Amino acid sequence: MSARPTLRRRRTLASVAVLSVALLTACTSNTPAEEDDGDADGGTTSQQAVSDNDEAGEEVVIGFSAPAADHGWMGAITTAAQEEAEKYSDVELRVAEGTNDVNLQISQIEQFINDGVDAIVLLPFDGAALTDVATKAMDAGIPVINVDREFSSPFASRATVLGDNYGMGVSAGTYICEQLGDDPGAVVAEIAGIDSLPLTQDRSQGFADALDGCGLEVSNRVAADFTVQGGEQAAANLLQAAPEIDAIWNHDDDQGVGVLAAIENAGRDEFFMVGGAGSANVMREIQSGDSVLQATVIYPSTQAADGIRLARLVAHEKSLSDLASSGVPRTVQLYAPVVTADNVDQYIDSAFES
Repeated sequence: MSARPTLRRRRTLASVAVLSVALLTACTSNTPAEEDDGDADGGTTSQQAVSDNDEAGEEVVIGFSAPAADHGWMGAITTAAQEEAEKYSDVELRVAEGTNDVNLQISQIEQFINDGVDAIVLLPFDGAALTDVATKAMDAGIPVINVDREFSSPFASRATVLGDNYGMGVSAGTYICEQLGDDPGAVVAEIAGIDSLPLTQDRSQGFADALDGCGLEVSNRVAADFTVQGGEQAAANLLQAAPEIDAIWNHDDDQGVGVLAAIENAGRDEFFMVGGAGSANVMREIQSGDSVLQATVIYPSTQAADGIRLARLVAHEKSLSDLASSGVPRTVQLYAPVVTADNVDQYIDSAFES
């Protein structure tokens, strides 16, 4: 075990009680700014939310583990977590090497437990497989923030940060309905990710449900594997099977690089395409205005960065300043907005590279 005492161990019960009362009072309030006199036209006074959440406190040690950065979105997850931690002088982030080996990731968490870190942010390669070791950390008094892939037990984490896979499908389907809803005979195609994964099933279900709302359905569907090569092969098969298409939803912008290659090779442009995840290269395609790519649906690569923030708040026993309730919520699910030419400038600076 590390000789350095962590924040969790340095506290006495008395100091924790006093600190909790003080912080819960300060951090959950929105203190109004001083009123002004308005203007001659009867201007209203303004209010400004005030929080001390970003003020430096005692140093906290946060352990971070995620799968290998084998595609753009996963690489962006780790980068964003590191960049977020660097914003805080009171955070020491210990990053385990990214791995798709479940046993190695379990050993990484066991090492964090032995080191006595103050919190762990964990995006598991397999949520079910990492549940026991995450529960072990929680039992040791180390709060775990679960990111993206859920554990199989509610006792394995203090809080969970999730994207919205079902919501991605809903957003994509709703957008396509807005474009094609007055054409009940429109041909809608879908290029999914790995069909065995619950996240793919959720995306497809949300898509089907949204299309059903405007009388459309998926006419042609293929599954890829979230890789460029898989996307290209799946799209080539789709284009060969469907001589006429009005719209395509591709679940993942990383595999979308291959999808676009297949479309170019086939010389097809009679349809528009909606991407998924929100990569920077897709957003540049949208900006160009001369691509079949017309929109993409965000699946935030900032989830682990949010996990770092929540871990710091939990370790400092603070609350989310924008909520009236005390403490950090058990679950935070992020929205899946649609990015088009009209709003791409709002999202491109924070997008990941495929």
